[in-house]
Amino acid sequence: MTTIFEILPLLMFPALAICLFSGYPVAFVLGGVGLCFGLIGMSIDIFNFKEFFLINSRIFGGVVENMVLIAVPMFVFMGLILERSGIARELLESLKILTKKMPGGLAMSVTLLGTVMAATTGIIGASVVMITLMAFPSMLAANYEKPFASGTIAAAGTLGILIPPSIMLVIMGDLLSISVTDLFMTALVPGLLLAVLYLIYIFIVNIRPKKTELDNLNEPVDWASVLKGFAPTILLIMLVLGSIFAGIATPTEAAGVGAFGALLLAVIRKKMSIAKLWEMCDETIKTSGMIFGIFVGATAFSYVFRSLGGDDLIINFMNNFSGGPWIIISIIMILVFMLGFFFDWIEITLIVLPIFMPILSGLDLSGHVEPANILPWFAVLVAINLQTSFLTPPFGFALFYMKGAAPKSVRMEDIYKGAIPYIIIQIFGLLLVMLFPAIALWLPGVLN
Repeated sequence: MTTIFEILPLLMFPALAICLFSGYPVAFVLGGVGLCFGLIGMSIDIFNFKEFFLINSRIFGGVVENMVLIAVPMFVFMGLILERSGIARELLESLKILTKKMPGGLAMSVTLLGTVMAATTGIIGASVVMITLMAFPSMLAANYEKPFASGTIAAAGTLGILIPPSIMLVIMGDLLSISVTDLFMTALVPGLLLAVLYLIYIFIVNIRPKKTELDNLNEPVDWASVLKGFAPTILLIMLVLGSIFAGIATPTEAAGVGAFGALLLAVIRKKMSIAKLWEMCDETIKTSGMIFGIFVGATAFSYVFRSLGGDDLIINFMNNFSGGPWIIISIIMILVFMLGFFFDWIEITLIVLPIFMPILSGLDLSGHVEPANILPWFAVLVAINLQTSFLTPPFGFALFYMKGAAPKSVRMEDIYKGAIPYIIIQIFGLLLVMLFPAIALWLPGVLN
């Protein structure tokens, strides 16, 4: 018979879900739930008071001293510069010129903007808000339906979670003890695949061009404007991804180069002032502080979970499961997808990956994925899955970001409705990468 001692660590998850509705910052909730369950464990003599001091050593000996995570504030800063300096807006105008003769050209330009922005920064909230402010009024003026416009913008804005240099991939590489550079290469093709699937969907839905698009068919292409809009972002992509893939710089070093390059571009184009720079620095500090605060809270949560025997419970369950490795992977994918309804990607990543890593390392997928490639391949599967966490109602964070920046005439119902087709596309993309691992593993094999 199962006792409270055995299921105590599992009760941490429903407690976390309930406490998240309290309105307290996620970092405090994660750490608070961990500490409270540590005290409960002490009261029933399955947790030692001295172990609380070990949490501090985990934080200051792990998160605080981790040099890889220095890339996080650098990528945040670079994204804010692109957003506030107007470089991203010029890129959208260039893309609109290139796609104006295609069915759904404006929607395609929005998707391409999200793809290019994802290759320069991995900040989802900033990308979604920025694209919403720039593109939503134009799409409504072009007679796009509100659900379609909202879904397109939300999906395009969340590509940054998967396409390098993604902050989430930096964190995943650290948690799984695999090369961030290899993980970037593994995620690039699946990320571009999702973007292509979005474009195909847009083309099919808009096979009959809008009247406003037909009016622009005979206008000549202004190649000078196109080049002006593309040049800064292409240069940044070459600086960041080119230096990483060529082995010239580590992701941390490339983040610094990218941030400096974005700042230099903004100064050269006279888009920067002392006031704007101070504002960007302040926003970078707040965003980075939020992310690292969650690291600290998640460290306390995961340590208590393991100390109470949570790891053993899950490993024993999986080992006793007779369904084989594919069933185990499917269960993990379903679990991550369901957690995405309620939690942000940071909490899911920091809690789920350390728990399941020992199980994944022992899976036998010979004939499908080489043992050395299981963790990078699985990390990309989780990354694609977590992208849906930004879009899945009722708590899709990208949907709330959009609602705050969208015109008042756009209802939450429109946003929810518009996200559903793109969630289905993402699940289809996830299945493709599961069934055909070469989609993810081809590029690292070529470059290495």
